[in-house]
Amino acid sequence: MPRIEAVFKSLQGESLSGLLEMPSEAIKSYALFAHCFTCSKDNPAAARIAFSLAAQGIAVLRFDFTGLGNSKGDFSNTNFSSNLQDLLAAANYLEQQYAAPSLLIGHSLGGSAALAVAQDLPSVQAVVTIGAPATAAHIKHLFADSYRELRDKQSVQVELGGRSFNIKRQFIDDLEKYNSAAHVKALKKALLIFHSPVDAVVSIDEAARIYAAAKHPKSFVSLDRADHLLSNPEDSRYVAEVLSAWASRYLKMDQMPNKEMEAEKPPIGQGSVIVRECDKKFTREILTQHHRIISDEPIALGGADLGLNPYELLLAALGSCTSMTLRMYANHKQMDLQAIQVELHHSRIHAEDCAGCEKQTLLIDAIKRDIHLTGNLDEAQRARLLEIANQCPVHKTLQNKIQINTNLID
Repeated sequence: MPRIEAVFKSLQGESLSGLLEMPSEAIKSYALFAHCFTCSKDNPAAARIAFSLAAQGIAVLRFDFTGLGNSKGDFSNTNFSSNLQDLLAAANYLEQQYAAPSLLIGHSLGGSAALAVAQDLPSVQAVVTIGAPATAAHIKHLFADSYRELRDKQSVQVELGGRSFNIKRQFIDDLEKYNSAAHVKALKKALLIFHSPVDAVVSIDEAARIYAAAKHPKSFVSLDRADHLLSNPEDSRYVAEVLSAWASRYLKMDQMPNKEMEAEKPPIGQGSVIVRECDKKFTREILTQHHRIISDEPIALGGADLGLNPYELLLAALGSCTSMTLRMYANHKQMDLQAIQVELHHSRIHAEDCAGCEKQTLLIDAIKRDIHLTGNLDEAQRARLLEIANQCPVHKTLQNKIQINTNLID
């Protein structure tokens, strides 16, 4: 499945690093994933969940908060409020480059952040928490031994998850602002809570607090014997499978058409084609009277590589028409033509312009077409089939003078 490197600015101007896991086929919706406290986007559980969701049609952006992983900035200058701002920046990036996220997922403190920021993201229709505390202030116990030092110092070194971090007084002070679950009650979005009854980091009592505060629709799924970080791959895959099935009930999967949207398909006449945007970059849906395909650009050019690019579609049209025409002629003439393979390549080559243009060098389009014929064919038959290939309708269209009339329709 395509994976796109996403780099965007935080609200403070720092460069944040992310990865956008894209489905190989139709994109049902976009999701934003907030990782656990002091983790990174490369946390195994975050990566596995994102990959599994992409396999089920949900594009997932996971990123490093300021000062963590590959993101710029000083972690000691961050707090829970800045994490919320980073989430808003990530959502804005998705909206500007692709489509606004409709699903918000948070693991551990990332779940608390998802709950706190959801109301500021009108595009979000559903929120999912995984092993999350009800409020950010829950993690104050991690700094219990540092309170006394912070009375006299501006910052202290703390050990969290086997790593050393510099924590300033403002970090702990900021947590006091998020010591209420009132925002959960006012969520007004579908909520799914995953939690393990044996979570040794965040008690399952926190899941009970979230569930009690939330209004319906809300759901709870026990993760049975899973640990806090979902270190067992089966647990993270289970989360992704259940999450995807649950989300289909609440999300408007309108980023890319699916079976439920067939009623919205516009009427298309025979011989007509409609091309619609699937995101705010290059992914496009191509509709005919009875069929649907996707076009895109490669990741290297800023696309998601979910379909053929426009020139590949052009070559495909010529190649398929060539093969069809050859097959029709060979069958009509009862030739022993067992297989046809057409290989095409597009390029732009230099050509001398007319003498009256001051010998200016121009570029012209060139298509190389190699035809492989398998069968018991004599030289005369092969020569005739080459002539027929040059008479296929698309070949003639490309060589004819083409008139394209473009109109803007209100």
